[in-house]
Order: sequence, then C-alpha cells, then structure tokens
Amino acid sequence: MVAVEVVRVFTDPDGRYGNPLGVVADGASIADPADRQALAARLGYSETIFIDDFEQGSIQIFTPAVELPFAGHPTVGAAWVLARELGRHPECVLTAGGQVRTWSDGGVVWIRGPLASTPPWWHERLDTAGVVEALSGPLSPEQDATQVWAWQDEQAGVVRARVFAARYGVVEDEACGSASMRLAAALGRRLTIHHGEGSVVFADPGPPGTADVGGWVSSDGPLH
Repeated sequence: MVAVEVVRVFTDPDGRYGNPLGVVADGASIADPADRQALAARLGYSETIFIDDFEQGSIQIFTPAVELPFAGHPTVGAAWVLARELGRHPECVLTAGGQVRTWSDGGVVWIRGPLASTPPWWHERLDTAGVVEALSGPLSPEQDATQVWAWQDEQAGVVRARVFAARYGVVEDEACGSASMRLAAALGRRLTIHHGEGSVVFADPGPPGTADVGGWVSSDGPLH
C-alpha cells in the first residue's frame, strides 16, 4: 500500500484550517504518471505531490483531474516536507514548470515561482468581504478557475478570497497559492489573504515574471 502523508498548507497562526495536500514521499513507489493521476483522483485533495528526489527537491503535482507544471500550495508544502526530512531548508524545489526558489522566515515557508507556469486564474473582484463570505459557489458555472475576492482592509493590504476550480476537479479550493500570487502581481503589492474557511496566505510581487507566496504548514500525519 502506498504511504500518503497529509499536510495542511496556509494554516492560520494556530495551525488550524489550511489546504490539505497529499504527499507521497516515496515517488518511486508509483512511477507511472497514469497511476499517479488515479491516486490523486481517489484522494480528492486539490493537489497531491510525488517526491522523486529529496536532494534535488524534484516533485510532480497532480490535481484530481490533471497534472500541473507548478502550483503554490503543493510547492510550499513540498518545501516544508523537504526541510523536515533533510534537516535543512532546501534552496529550491524542482517542478515540471521549472526550479522554484524557497526559504523560511519566522516559521513561514515561502516560494518564488514563475507566473507563466501558474494556472490561468480569473480574478473577480466583489464589493465587500461579506459578499465573498456569502457565496455558495461561483457567480456562474463558467467560472471554473476563478478567485473571487474583495478588500477586507485595502490600506493594510488585507484581502478576503475564495477559489472555485471545477476545471481542475476541485469544487472549492480552501487556499490557493498560485491564484494569490497572480493577484499580488496584478495589484503590485504585498497581500495578506484570508482564504476559504479560515486559511491565511501571504503573497508578494517578485522580480519580473515571478511572485512570492508563503504560509504556515502543519502535518496531520499518515493517511490511514
């Protein structure tokens, strides 16, 4: 039986909430991409990662429906797992979308990723955080890869957001790193994003073509 650990990425400061991530540390145990996709679909998390080499930090990322070259929440989670297993924080994580720089600052795990490799999220701004809270789903069925957001405190850079991602086999993503990266880049400023039911995502524009995303990570241990 394949060993799967579940970690929660972008928790609140007390380790609550966060977006569950399936982690297969022994990537060699499922070498066939089709089998990896099938496992990701069975697990049903917004993403599942397969670690193929700890020293190189190489991973593959799958949603329940497709493989992604890069995504924020699984890459932050991978960096956290690699740091724990290696006893040192890795300089980078190697994804299909390229090499992603990673670091830790005050317990927050950060990555700097290529915007060109992120999914093509649409951002829909609403009038108030309360309107975002009250949604029962996307504004229309066509919004199948959309981050809906509103300012919670514009001066402080605090955002309320939710992501609906049926295109990737996810009804609602509790905390989406890549969409948050794209939002920070579009707005040109550092953001604290209160996401989903209670997750917290930090995002910041990076050098041209990149953005940073970070958050707290916690483990729920092996899946039984």
